[in-house]
Amino acid sequence: MTATVSDFVIERLRQWGIRRVFGYPGDGIGAFDGALGAAERADRGLQYVRPTHEEACSLMATAHAKFTGEVGVCVATSSPGGFHMLNGLYDAKMDNQPVVAIVGQQPTTSLGTFVQQESNLERTFADVAVYVQTVVAPAQAQAVLDTAFRTARLRLGPAVVILPHDVQAMKMPEMQAPSPSVARSSPVAASTAITPPAANIARAAEIINSGRRITFLVGHGADGATDEILEAAALCGAGIVTALRGKHVIPSEVPHHTQQLGLLGSLPSLEQMRRCDTLVMLGTNYPYGEFLPRSGQARALQIDLKPEHMGLRYPTELNLWGDVRATLAALIPELTRTADLSWQKQITDGMESWEREMESQAMLTVEDGVNPRRVFHELNKRLPPRAIVTADAGTTADWYGHHIRLRDGMTGDLSGRLATMLGAMPYATAAKFAFPERTVVCTIGDGAFQMLGMNELITVKRHLESWDENPQFIVVVLHNDDLTQVSWEMRTMDADPLWPTAQDVESVDYAGWAELLGFTGLRVTNDDEIEEAMETAFAHRGVTLIDVRTSRSVPPLPPRISREFAKNTGVALLQDDPARTEVLRDSAKALLAEGVERARRTMHIDHERDPG
Repeated sequence: MTATVSDFVIERLRQWGIRRVFGYPGDGIGAFDGALGAAERADRGLQYVRPTHEEACSLMATAHAKFTGEVGVCVATSSPGGFHMLNGLYDAKMDNQPVVAIVGQQPTTSLGTFVQQESNLERTFADVAVYVQTVVAPAQAQAVLDTAFRTARLRLGPAVVILPHDVQAMKMPEMQAPSPSVARSSPVAASTAITPPAANIARAAEIINSGRRITFLVGHGADGATDEILEAAALCGAGIVTALRGKHVIPSEVPHHTQQLGLLGSLPSLEQMRRCDTLVMLGTNYPYGEFLPRSGQARALQIDLKPEHMGLRYPTELNLWGDVRATLAALIPELTRTADLSWQKQITDGMESWEREMESQAMLTVEDGVNPRRVFHELNKRLPPRAIVTADAGTTADWYGHHIRLRDGMTGDLSGRLATMLGAMPYATAAKFAFPERTVVCTIGDGAFQMLGMNELITVKRHLESWDENPQFIVVVLHNDDLTQVSWEMRTMDADPLWPTAQDVESVDYAGWAELLGFTGLRVTNDDEIEEAMETAFAHRGVTLIDVRTSRSVPPLPPRISREFAKNTGVALLQDDPARTEVLRDSAKALLAEGVERARRTMHIDHERDPG
């Protein structure tokens, strides 16, 4: 049988190491869909996963890239399918993930003639893609596909290949003979293990060696460099802060790792930033500059593969364009071991106090539902080795940052800079496809679960048999009938009261939905039921959905409350906020618990200074 362009593209995907694509069919990509079906029947080693929506396809491809380090691939039909994929592709762009999207198009003879579902897809994808190209002739397909993969990997973003319907079914020519008009290409990626020049390494060592209170700020771009980061920190006595997406890079067991920074972060992380004299930024584009040191307070350097990110958030003295692992491997021999670990000791003591505060906050009882902090606190205690945890945008991200501790071998992720809702479910399913032997836990709010999360539970049902090695898949739905994060943002940022018309979420029996699909559904209506529900879920070899009726009034308090935060919240509550009574009561409890723990910490520090 003569190979078509579609057959060639499928084989080329395999040569690029792709074993799974996330797609949704349609006539614009029909000939390619047919070739995918033939490849599956011939058992050519390419799994086709079809979720319930193209947006889920692109989010799953992005999540696959995040969890595996490989290129994620998604497939959709022409205009409507391509448009649906944009959100997931922007997630890839904003979190620097290599994704290749293959999008159908109407036949080349109809381009520009306003036929049904024909649009200028190159213009549509021009903003989101690091590379976008329409294949208008078979001989072009090889170079375009290879360039898409190389560019996505090297520039860390989504690339889009547009395949018109007629081109998909055309005969693929031999690509052996030289031709002046046809580029011959290869499925070989460019190396990304870039190391800066020796002079820059020496200068970086001088900056770090001269520091006394050194802090490493670690992002997802440092993935794979855990050992090198820990070795460098041990040599120079550095404390470690992780960005939210870099949480898994440094195990929570490391005592001088103070978790995250900012509104979702810890007080010890904020204290590091306010007191450090040297800041080393490793693979991070941490976007909240107001939480970084004051200008002139700290000498700073940054290591990153994205040159446009360097020196952007803080006035760095040195920017090293390079892979974090390779650069640190070159830098470590130049670092001088310090005997003074007092900075690390202060950080460790502060983190121990913070963890007590987080537990105190989790154990508070509130009157209008389950304390959501308690849910994450109990979940964290039961995570098995190598578990994967996903969180959605919204207050689940707050509780994930404050209470989930990813021990060595565990991982977790979420939509970072885009912070799109509904990402937690396609992220979780993509993680389960990539690592079927591992337990996956999805944490998601009821608003996001209604968006597409409920649909994606159907995808789980469809593919559950392929996860027979370990079918454990747990979904925790925070059910409070409110778009809680936006409600709090309205209060704290804009001094506006909760607006039920916009904020209320229709109540649904989420556990019943899971049971309808043949899964285990658990209902939690008070704090005393949380532990039993978690024990049941982790004992079950299958899919469990825990429907937790949580309070919407528990405040996602930042580590330090600003005057503006307090003032705006007060003004909002004075404007007949419908949850005013509950918010005031629960905020008072949270502030009291916070105050008690911080007073204990102060007394502990004072006692150490003057034990007599």
